[in-house]
Amino acid sequence: MTTQILFAVTPAARPSFLVYPAAFHDRRSSESYSSIFLNSKVEITTSDGVILRCCMFPPDALAALQRYPQAGPSQSMPHKKAPIATVIVFHGNGMDYGDLEPVAEGFLKLGCNVLMVSYRGYVDSEGTPSEKGLRRDAQAALDHVSGDPELSKIPIILYGLSLGGAVATDLASRNPSAISALIIENTFESLPRIVRRWPYIGVFSFLCTQKWDSAAKLPRIPARTPILMLSGGWDHVVPPMHMAALWRISRTRGGVGPVSEKDRFESFAHGGHFGTFECPGYWEKVGEFVSAVTSTTTDGWKGIGVQDLNSQDLNVGLQGEA
Repeated sequence: MTTQILFAVTPAARPSFLVYPAAFHDRRSSESYSSIFLNSKVEITTSDGVILRCCMFPPDALAALQRYPQAGPSQSMPHKKAPIATVIVFHGNGMDYGDLEPVAEGFLKLGCNVLMVSYRGYVDSEGTPSEKGLRRDAQAALDHVSGDPELSKIPIILYGLSLGGAVATDLASRNPSAISALIIENTFESLPRIVRRWPYIGVFSFLCTQKWDSAAKLPRIPARTPILMLSGGWDHVVPPMHMAALWRISRTRGGVGPVSEKDRFESFAHGGHFGTFECPGYWEKVGEFVSAVTSTTTDGWKGIGVQDLNSQDLNVGLQGEA
């Protein structure tokens, strides 16, 4: 999500352009990225025949990713030569995978493989974006990892920022046995719900055809699946109340049994919509979560709830399927 996006939802509007602007405006080719991106390209074909041109980084690619030396955990943090997990990264709608290079660097420093997904219509992936299309893109990315004889041996973690958080949540809800954990950052309950709060066009939110209803999908994720929620206190694009509401919903997900003790909600007071990953302590918290997910023992790990969130009346309702 970007502050420049306006959901001018009228009968003549083009929903794909309005919701996925980076796929149309100032579109750039992967040729503009550093050589590490060009050398790490992987083509993934979706169920409807669209070719996605994504990037796959093993941990040893870390040395080539130094554009953002401030990002990621300190070098003193434990690093294993063999990858401990594969993280599938889903970006926001007003950006592309190259904008999340510092996020990739952070996960590489933790010893993870990183698959950076480029949605249909973004950068040099084929097709035109839509909710149905991006759901297929996400599924194809997961199938690519889970179908690999080596990658399938280690945990698969989904990470999504903004719209990417909705993509990751939807994917996790449809593949409960295929993923090991979910990380979502500065994302929303649903697109219509966030559009509703915007000046002038909020009254037209019911016309928004792209739903991305995470509030309805989150309860379908098994209670045993660890979830990390990362919220920026200065997010003026997606108000933090959306993350708080999703956390509340996650407390009763899965229908039966207690939720995972590895669940965490981490708030960063000075984190904006984009760039929360640069906040002090961010990568330490992510590192603790990844370590707990990938470790063979979780003795001593205690999930923390956000007590003030549980006590708030956030009036969280669930919307139907898009």
